[in-house]
Amino acid sequence: MDEDELEHPNSSLEKRYFPESLDSSDGDEEGVLACEDLELNPFDGLPYSSRYYKLLKEREELPIWKEKYSFMECLLQNQVVVVSGDTKCGKSSQKSTKPVGIEVSHHLVALMAGDRHIAACPDPASAPGVPEAGEAMGRVEAYRIVPQWCAEYCLSIHYQHGGVICTQVHKQMAVQLALRVADEMDVNIGHEVGYVIPYENCCTTETILRYCTDDMLQREMMSNPFLGSYGVIILDDIQERSMATDVLLGLLKNVLLARPELKLIINCSPLLLSKLSSYYGNVPLVEVKSKHPVEVVYLSGAEKDSFESILRLIFEIHRSGEKGDVVVFLACEQGFPATTLKYTWVNKVAQDIEKTYEIVCQEGSNLNPDLGELVVIPLYPKEKCNLFRPVDETEKRCQVDQRRVVLTTSCGESLIWSHTVKFVIDVGVERRQVYNPRIRANSLVLQPISQSQAETRKQLLGSSPSGKLFCLYTEEFASKDMRPLKPAEMQEANLTSMVLFMKRVDIAGLGRCDFMSRPAPESLMQALEDLDYLAALDNDGNLSEFGIIMSEFPLDPQLSKSILASCEFDCVDEMLTIAAMVTAPSCFLHVPQGAEEAAETCWKTFLHPEGDHFTLINVYRAYQDTALNSTNEHCVETWCHDYFLNCSALRTADVIRAELLEIIKRIELPYTEPAFGSKENSLNIKKSLLSGYFMQIARDVDGSGNYLMLTHKQVAQLHPLSSYSITKKMPEWVLFHQFSIAENNYISVASAVSPGLFMQLVPQYYFSNLPPSESKDILQQASSHLPTTAVKKDQDGCDKCPDAAEQRCSIQ
Repeated sequence: MDEDELEHPNSSLEKRYFPESLDSSDGDEEGVLACEDLELNPFDGLPYSSRYYKLLKEREELPIWKEKYSFMECLLQNQVVVVSGDTKCGKSSQKSTKPVGIEVSHHLVALMAGDRHIAACPDPASAPGVPEAGEAMGRVEAYRIVPQWCAEYCLSIHYQHGGVICTQVHKQMAVQLALRVADEMDVNIGHEVGYVIPYENCCTTETILRYCTDDMLQREMMSNPFLGSYGVIILDDIQERSMATDVLLGLLKNVLLARPELKLIINCSPLLLSKLSSYYGNVPLVEVKSKHPVEVVYLSGAEKDSFESILRLIFEIHRSGEKGDVVVFLACEQGFPATTLKYTWVNKVAQDIEKTYEIVCQEGSNLNPDLGELVVIPLYPKEKCNLFRPVDETEKRCQVDQRRVVLTTSCGESLIWSHTVKFVIDVGVERRQVYNPRIRANSLVLQPISQSQAETRKQLLGSSPSGKLFCLYTEEFASKDMRPLKPAEMQEANLTSMVLFMKRVDIAGLGRCDFMSRPAPESLMQALEDLDYLAALDNDGNLSEFGIIMSEFPLDPQLSKSILASCEFDCVDEMLTIAAMVTAPSCFLHVPQGAEEAAETCWKTFLHPEGDHFTLINVYRAYQDTALNSTNEHCVETWCHDYFLNCSALRTADVIRAELLEIIKRIELPYTEPAFGSKENSLNIKKSLLSGYFMQIARDVDGSGNYLMLTHKQVAQLHPLSSYSITKKMPEWVLFHQFSIAENNYISVASAVSPGLFMQLVPQYYFSNLPPSESKDILQQASSHLPTTAVKKDQDGCDKCPDAAEQRCSIQ
């Protein structure tokens, strides 16, 4: 193809790479409609529907459509293309104009009353910490339109290099985008366009365009390391810095070298461009523009109670009568009664959202009905939920005047699709789980959001000519305390699963994978130690047979090891249920105030004397029995509601368990019939759990429920929802699933174990490396009373070289 063709968009290049139906530059709408019945969709060979032309006209009016030919030129001539908004708008697709920076006092009532006697910066460029605003829908437009252009490219070369795959950080986003794009391309979801998310595959071998979560594409590389099924790979939202996205960025550098025909498209925030440029080299950039200015309102002084300010702002916005929906980004804990802590989810973010939801709903019902209905929508980024989108026209006709208030938190920006948002309230801080490799536990840290996150929240208002952003922090806080970029998850998370994956794809030595943000050496060492303790590595540091099988499961390596151990101890059925229940969201619902005793009474029916893992089996079995004996899904939902159980979480656990069972059958592991309830079966379940979780043992040091971790000096209490907390019977030794350092240090999902049983299952080279303690002395004494044959030998020959193992795995 010569350069002359590239310079003339109306030449043969256009006809080759774009179906004629996509060229409406002549504006002859009647001509298009006249051939409507004759024109065939090149993706499925069927005539286009009338809806296709309607949606096509809408797409052609999008500002991103103007970048079509420049994008295609870059795609044709380069392996890597970056798509981003310009430096003034974030990742937007609208025309850029300058916003007005505003600084005000704490008089929030005056703000919302429309008082314009506030100091506006005459030159926004001179105001520090006031970034330009774009439009969130522009980001969604890029996610919808760019993959379709890539699909056209693959079609034009007859898919000789494969189809298109587009990654998303959130599974909700992947599903909704696939549905929307299938509609716009006038094809069937699950056929030409599909999605793949954890535990759900809506694709066939003939699917042309796939949306998937980044972790699912990462897992696909285990069996297909060079991703030969795809000709174009699109990585979206890399500024989220998820671990899977960072791993993909590093591995794809090697894949691109091995496959010169492969194309990589990267959508990112402008603030990440310089870092990305130094990482991938000089790659072409396709920029899109922003649209409307956003009125940014900062606090002029320190805020004492952001929670009260949020509530006051919501109600003042509603009383003002100004139309538009409200989005609130939460991260505060102020104002929460201590009595609610016992019955809230382990997830503190859910606690914030739930409490705000209750207050706004209660107070909103007392407002003047002439103002319209105040509809509160909780949006949990980590849970399976719908995106926030505009109300359909059919719904509008049967609804009274409404104002929707969306309550969300960090990472919730990507879930907002609606152009009806006119107000955003941002507290400027977030809770982050930061992993401490020395104590093998997460800490819940309250810290400022990044400037890139703040910018994304401003973009939600770019489509509104009168959008207002209320920052419950000062300009000085924004410029001095906020970091430019969001911290990479790889630098704050447990790396054990990631290292197991890297070993699986045969990346010999992590230095060969060039990470954009390198993980901390201490975290890498801890991950390698843990895999060695779990017998996932051989003496040369490569994957053992155990490690290869463990990597087949999309689970934490400790949980995978417990499942493998259950094959030996004849309790696979029960372990699969436990694995599914601890992987799914909590099955226990948030309890409204006043219903605590009723909930506790209901939950007592599921309690098992052996511990929480067994209680989860009881809950799941009761759910299954109800589902089997019910005539419809509504009966199951009613049963869950009556017992204060999360029906959605139980459905998720059911799906997870089915996939785990499929993996068991595929790799031909032994599977025995369930024997839950017998004493022998209970012992075998504990043996299986200890095989994977021997590093997570704690002892009640004073008989009052203060549990000291075996590996370090942290003290915690059993979670209030634990069966032991409810029955007030505290065992001396427990094995636990999770421990997090926060305001209240809780260990979650705990079951009693005996010192003797622990000593039978613990690898001796791990036990010998434990720091001296009273607990270790008690365990050592217990082992002296065991028969010699009862002490389990170290796995994979590590007992043959204890000195070498000790050197590799010493605990700091």
